[in-house]
Amino acid sequence: MTIYEDVSPNFKKALKEKIQDISPFWKLLGMEVVDVKKGWAKVKLPFEKKISQADGIAHGGSIFSTADSAVAMALLGLVSKEETMVTIEMKINYIKPVSKGEIIAEAKIIHKGSKTAIGDIDVRNSKDEVIAKCTATYMIIQKNK
Repeated sequence: MTIYEDVSPNFKKALKEKIQDISPFWKLLGMEVVDVKKGWAKVKLPFEKKISQADGIAHGGSIFSTADSAVAMALLGLVSKEETMVTIEMKINYIKPVSKGEIIAEAKIIHKGSKTAIGDIDVRNSKDEVIAKCTATYMIIQKNK
């Protein structure tokens, strides 16, 4: 089991409190940061009708978005203030549908280089059952000054 280094308490608090203001997409879906460390993060999305597809189960895009967002949070503690990151590829296997409770994505950064990073994500329901398995590749980019 890997032990992940804590981010500063101020960084964690600010991230949890401000992410929905910083990213309107988070607010639209209702995603929340549960916890974050350097190279690890957990993000949840409460199930609501607004994220369902026609059959009343969570739309695959809402599950995908939660997993993708968890990787971004895990990577935030590993990049410098002069860097940003974007998803360049993501693979997801949907295992089980969700129609109530929460969608909880736990991301682990399994590789971080100077230009790319790879995340491994387990997405679970409120009963702690795996509902999706994902891998994501992110590009690390120097910010324009």
